[in-house]
Amino acid sequence: MPSMASAAFDDLSHRPVKRSDARRSRPAQRIRRLLSAVVSLGVLGAMAIALLWPLTPSVDDAQQRIAARLGQFDSRDPRALPMPDPVGQAIIATEDSRFYGHPGVDVLGVIRAVFGFSQGRDDPGGATLDQQLAKVLYTPEDNSLRAKIEQVELAFKFEASYSKTQLLQMYLSCVYFGHGHYGLPAAARGYFGVAPADLTWAQAALLGGLVQAPSAYDPYTHYDLAKRRQRHVLDRLVATGVLTPAQADAAYAAPLGLR
Repeated sequence: MPSMASAAFDDLSHRPVKRSDARRSRPAQRIRRLLSAVVSLGVLGAMAIALLWPLTPSVDDAQQRIAARLGQFDSRDPRALPMPDPVGQAIIATEDSRFYGHPGVDVLGVIRAVFGFSQGRDDPGGATLDQQLAKVLYTPEDNSLRAKIEQVELAFKFEASYSKTQLLQMYLSCVYFGHGHYGLPAAARGYFGVAPADLTWAQAALLGGLVQAPSAYDPYTHYDLAKRRQRHVLDRLVATGVLTPAQADAAYAAPLGLR
């Protein structure tokens, strides 16, 4: 006859799985499905990049496009920009904190977007500086899906053709800061009457916050919003280790010296 212990074991082994155990297994299943989807998207993405590579423009003419864009404005050669540049650091901290680590497209941002979509959240993630530069130079005023795909492809081409330092300088030399100021040299002189190398952290944080929405954060007409945006940029500089909290607070309290 079976012992009482073995009978008890058999009884336990044949008990149905509790609902709580099934609920605990669901998150793991969702994570596995999500990871599988991400891997599949990565493979498909790599194939798409290879197929579209010969169908998208070369980026060898990027400097000529920058010169053409700035031809009617007061600007300078991007190599005149200081490195490291506080405005560049502010923009990276705010717009693309993984700029120096990604290959043109922020894979972590894509994964976050996919995960957010699976959870019913609209979290598309921001475009990298490479993608923003591609939009400015190659697909301006075009918000179609085709243009966004082209921007991704061009971002990879930028990374294959230029260094990170060159890409940052190219971005800063042609991005719009508002009030007709295209490029950092024009913006530094237009807003503060100084060269980019002479900007304070207070001024650099203000300019770094302008590129997202120059009209909305216009310091002349929306000063309070501009200061709120400046605070956000300074907080991001603290989060990325560029400034200490004390340095950020001092920059926020410092006068801007707007012209």
